Amino acid sequence: MIVQTEIESILGEQFQPAHLQVENESHMHSVPPNSETHFKVVIVTDAFEGKRKVARHQQVYGALAAQLEGPVHALALHTYTAAEWAEREGAPASPDCLGGSKAEAQ
Repeated sequence: MIVQTEIESILGEQFQPAHLQVENESHMHSVPPNSETHFKVVIVTDAFEGKRKVARHQQVYGALAAQLEGPVHALALHTYTAAEWAEREGAPASPDCLGGSKAEAQ
């Protein structure tokens, strides 16, 4: 869980979130066992006040640029302000993987 821990540390430091949830969803995809390539991030922070979803995602992508250039293949982002989070009952579930394995292409 090295990559997951890095993501949690970076986002925690940069955004001081009221809520941060980082889930390794690699097991749901066509990757080797124990991979850290696909993540779901739920982050609630005042840093997103007044910003549209695209700007919020850009902030997170910027913070995680090194991970996105290396081990992280996919990042599902759910970005909220405290008020938006209070109106929700959690983040949406991730969809099932539709394949895409290189082995399937042969």
